[in-house]
Amino acid sequence: MKVFIVFAHPEPQSLNGALLRTTVEELESQGHEVQVSDLYAMKWKSQVDREDFPHLAPDKRFRVEYASAEATAADTLTDDVKREQEKLLWADVVIFQFPLWWLGMPAILKGWFDRVYSYGFAYGLGEYNDKRWGDRYGEGKMLGKRAFLVVTAGGRKEHLSARGIAGPIDDILFPINHGMLYYSGFAVLPPFVVYLANRSDDEKFRSTAIELRQKLKSLSDERPIAYRRQNGGDYEIPTLVLKAGLGNSSASGFSLHIMEE
Repeated sequence: MKVFIVFAHPEPQSLNGALLRTTVEELESQGHEVQVSDLYAMKWKSQVDREDFPHLAPDKRFRVEYASAEATAADTLTDDVKREQEKLLWADVVIFQFPLWWLGMPAILKGWFDRVYSYGFAYGLGEYNDKRWGDRYGEGKMLGKRAFLVVTAGGRKEHLSARGIAGPIDDILFPINHGMLYYSGFAVLPPFVVYLANRSDDEKFRSTAIELRQKLKSLSDERPIAYRRQNGGDYEIPTLVLKAGLGNSSASGFSLHIMEE
């Protein structure tokens, strides 16, 4: 398989850096092809601004969505963005690795999504009518590919549990897993989360590396999160509200958008 890793941590000697090296080593030992985008090493430009759209007239109002659509259609996106899009199209599996900072991804990785997920590439696809609402949430450019997150968190596992002070880790990662990955068509595998990452020692690294290697050995077989397809009949069109009678009566929020076993 072809595996693309988007890595967002500023320190190569960190736990994240060690886990990245473990991932590349394990994947290559299995015979997979691997590409890595180390965003900090690349000095990735995170903000979207007029520099991203050189075709845009200086006196024209800058509207990101429209500028993105025009640049994607005209093939005038900047070279750095086009290279990342080519890696996404090349890959069978995409891994996003980052530390959980303030219950979200580092700004540099958010900026990667803001710029690489251009209109006409990752969104704005398909037909919009009374039967379907575009190719998204289970359809789209990334259909047929798999993706998952490797996340390190400073807090305890209990802090990020259903009754924990920070809320469930699955809810915290939902905007990424569902709103970015599943939205664009990826089959999303459960995340690999490392807790108390800032207190890791050699023993914890060794055990974590073993667990990560085991996950990497099941990339083709692991069952994706069973998100409901937007155009699969479960949602009203065009409101995209889950139809009455679907979902556990006690469920609410994000869990409604995962099919029951």
